[in-house]
Amino acid sequence: MNADRPETDRWICVYCGSREGSDPRYRQAAEALGTVLATAGIGLVYGGARVGLMGAIADAALAAGGRVLGVIPRGLAKREVAHDGLTELRVVETMHQRKLAMIEAADGFIAMPGGFGTLEELFEVLTWHQIGWHDKPAGLLDVAGFYQPLLHCMQHMRDQGFVGDEHVARIAVAETANALVEQMAAKLAGTA
Repeated sequence: MNADRPETDRWICVYCGSREGSDPRYRQAAEALGTVLATAGIGLVYGGARVGLMGAIADAALAAGGRVLGVIPRGLAKREVAHDGLTELRVVETMHQRKLAMIEAADGFIAMPGGFGTLEELFEVLTWHQIGWHDKPAGLLDVAGFYQPLLHCMQHMRDQGFVGDEHVARIAVAETANALVEQMAAKLAGTA
């Protein structure tokens, strides 16, 4: 457990869009995931913004009585996108500091629908696991089939010998927040 984070048993870092996307199911899933994490007693670590899916998940977790740790670079905070109602908001100088702080604070990672930043953060934690820098679980919330093309790409990378089967197989995938949090909680407890 990291001494620099607020008290709770477990923390999941959620990577997701700073936009809401074109399908209202993305926002609904963000709200559901925030609520499910809080209800399960799992703290939320995320990028600290009040906009897009990021704001939706934070607001839902807070409304359900959860603890929320946001990490945001000063440049984004200055543009007034920082969420000022979190349990804790850490303002850092760079995106690299943000990503490292989020990784260190979390016991596991979930990617929701998002853009380039979401994928970059997801692949960083997957790569770090692959090279042995951590053993934290990762999952994809596959809202409305959003991650199906990416899953096919990962399977293709595996089939072509660039990624080990064990690294693809370890990624939890579910269509609903309840199902994914259940899988992640089992992995965090060491029962999956």
